[in-house]
Amino acid sequence: MTTYAIVRPTRLGLDAYARVTGLHPETVRRLVVLGLLEPVRDARGELCFPPSEVAAAARIRRLHEGLSISYAAIGLVIDLLDRIEALEGSLRTQASRH
Repeated sequence: MTTYAIVRPTRLGLDAYARVTGLHPETVRRLVVLGLLEPVRDARGELCFPPSEVAAAARIRRLHEGLSISYAAIGLVIDLLDRIEALEGSLRTQASRH
């Protein structure tokens, strides 16, 4: 009897990533060029996306579709949101020490 291990892929190819995130593959390529997504390249040089990038795409879609922020401006908004989150974390840490 042959058994097969069930292994989840650790990275998604461009088409699979586009399907999972609901983005068109050309939109994904554009987001990569803008630096909003951080794919890796496989042995053939094709774009691959770690599972963490699915959440990044969801965040980008919320900002673009929910707030009508252009893809070009989303990088700045994400940077500011990340800074706010880091500062709030620092404040919580300081408050818990006192």
